[in-house]
Amino acid sequence: MQHVYLDNAATTPMAPEVIQTMMDQMEHDFGNASSTHWFGRTAHTVMDKSRKILADAIHAQPGNMVITSGATESNNTAITQTAHTRASLGKHIITTAIEHPSVLQPLKALEKEGFRVTYLPVDENGRISLADFDAALDDDTILVTIMMGNNEVGSRMPISEIGARLVDHQAWFHTDATQAFGLLDIDVQAQHIDMLSVSAHKINGPKGIGFLYRDPKVQFPSLLKGGEQELKRRAGTENIAGIAGFATAVSLITSDEKAKRQSKYLGFKQQIMGALDDAEIPYAVNGDIRPDNVNHVFNIWLKGISTYALQTNLDLAGIAVSGGSACTAGSLEPSHVLTAMFGADSPRLGESIRLSFGAQTTKADIQAFIDALLPIVQRLQAKQLAR
Repeated sequence: MQHVYLDNAATTPMAPEVIQTMMDQMEHDFGNASSTHWFGRTAHTVMDKSRKILADAIHAQPGNMVITSGATESNNTAITQTAHTRASLGKHIITTAIEHPSVLQPLKALEKEGFRVTYLPVDENGRISLADFDAALDDDTILVTIMMGNNEVGSRMPISEIGARLVDHQAWFHTDATQAFGLLDIDVQAQHIDMLSVSAHKINGPKGIGFLYRDPKVQFPSLLKGGEQELKRRAGTENIAGIAGFATAVSLITSDEKAKRQSKYLGFKQQIMGALDDAEIPYAVNGDIRPDNVNHVFNIWLKGISTYALQTNLDLAGIAVSGGSACTAGSLEPSHVLTAMFGADSPRLGESIRLSFGAQTTKADIQAFIDALLPIVQRLQAKQLAR
């Protein structure tokens, strides 16, 4: 059976170059980067070179990059430590209703501590209104945390516009760029971003590694208590092989490569929609089709077809797709993203699937998906009519 992987928003296969880099590092540079002997210095040199590659990718200085275990740790650190450090200046935080759980859950915990959180609503395309943002921002606001691109529907948030609004405000601006990094050009200086979170495994890098960019004005203690690694900003022995693999993955994604992938993924969406139209299968896109979205994510409502039945049948046919975020895949709760977009009573919540493309996805993979999908949908439709 041919297996086709269309769940790249959950994780991506490591690029061969990344695997080779990590194997070389694990074999030759195993030293602890905090040690002062030759082995430690060699490992530290690898880390410094890798950190510069990561910093250059977002137009930052290497010294402002804190290596973490991934975006979940980065998000928790940015949100929790900012709140606790700046509570004397105010207790208001602004976010959106469709953030990743690694943003929403720390915020829920802070609400129990007395912080006030505004969850900006989104429209049916998964976007916030800047008018809503302006109305929410007040003198008590100490943090704004808004994702760059959504992991379930691919919508983009107005990051540059928000950053510009906060230049003369006390609030620090954090963005979870996990789904956007590798597809969009990011400039933390030009976009006035104070903190930015990324995971390597979304861009064909290794799991268990990421970073938190911190503007020099952002000062708070390490979330993790222990050693004094990362200039006392993140305790724990550095994962040199992971950092080197992360840097290799980043070095493979030039600005031209990002544009090529965005165009390719948009073409995949059009290929799928054309096939559904030709087969006269009723569907709708959750969100919209725009060249400036994070276009690796494609969420579609197949009207009247259960998400669970569709996922199961596609899996049996060798096609891997998702019903939403992989981080909530074990939950019985409907997608909070689709709920925010369409309401709790919308049939879309139980009849939608998420496809997400990657660097290794081909037109042949998309055609294999189409060839599997059409008979499955037609069979499930026939079963419903026979009831």
